Amino acid sequence: MKYHHSPTRLVQRVALALSLTTLPSLSLAQGLPQLENPSRGTGGGIMETIRNYGYDIVLLVALLVVASMFIGVCYHAYGTYAEIHNGKKTWGQFGLTVAVGAVLLVIGIWLLTEATGIL
Repeated sequence: MKYHHSPTRLVQRVALALSLTTLPSLSLAQGLPQLENPSRGTGGGIMETIRNYGYDIVLLVALLVVASMFIGVCYHAYGTYAEIHNGKKTWGQFGLTVAVGAVLLVIGIWLLTEATGIL
């Protein structure tokens, strides 16, 4: 049993192999959004662009820190509110919890704003 390979058959196989490798990458790239530039701009070189992306990442982490602080204050205030109904705490303690939590949030936001200004 001998196999005879014709040049046209080889060209067809190469074309099929190339199309099978390139078509998925073309179809996957359609509809994807373009990468946005950092908030400070792209800069003059790759290092400055990376630094600007780093600044955006630090801002995002600062936002997550403030959001977690807010959730913590709300959780503690809710716990204090629940203990009022059990008779363990008073409304004055609840008001103090909310006031101290609000002050801590303001201080936290101010400190993170100052810290991102250094970058």
